[in-house]
Amino acid sequence: MMEKLFLDTDIIIDLLAYREPFYEASASLFSMADKGKIHLFVSPLSFSNINYILSRQFSANQVRKKLLQFKTLVSVMDVSDKIIELALTSDFKDFEDGIQYFTAIENNIKILLTRNLKDYKTAQIPVMTAEQYLKMKK
Repeated sequence: MMEKLFLDTDIIIDLLAYREPFYEASASLFSMADKGKIHLFVSPLSFSNINYILSRQFSANQVRKKLLQFKTLVSVMDVSDKIIELALTSDFKDFEDGIQYFTAIENNIKILLTRNLKDYKTAQIPVMTAEQYLKMKK
């Protein structure tokens, strides 16, 4: 069975905005997904956040093309009333991180990838960077 990974927005922006020194690890993840080795999941929040952030670097048309290409490599999970309530009543300081985390949990995804490890200290599933995940798979 293909391993399921939930991606926090920062991992995706590393790829789409070519952010160094994080681009290479992110690109490796998406290459693995493209080859059918892993299945990547995101929340709808990621698309709106990515659109906003990339629009500072690229034209609206370029951003839309990047998002369309990116969408072919991931599955978008629903964010439910329950997920919002869990995030609101959680210990997460960053509300968005809470939504991301509980989206993964509620959809039975066992690994969350982020560069923002400090905000996931109380996580009940493994939370790691893209680099840590790739090293673990070698």
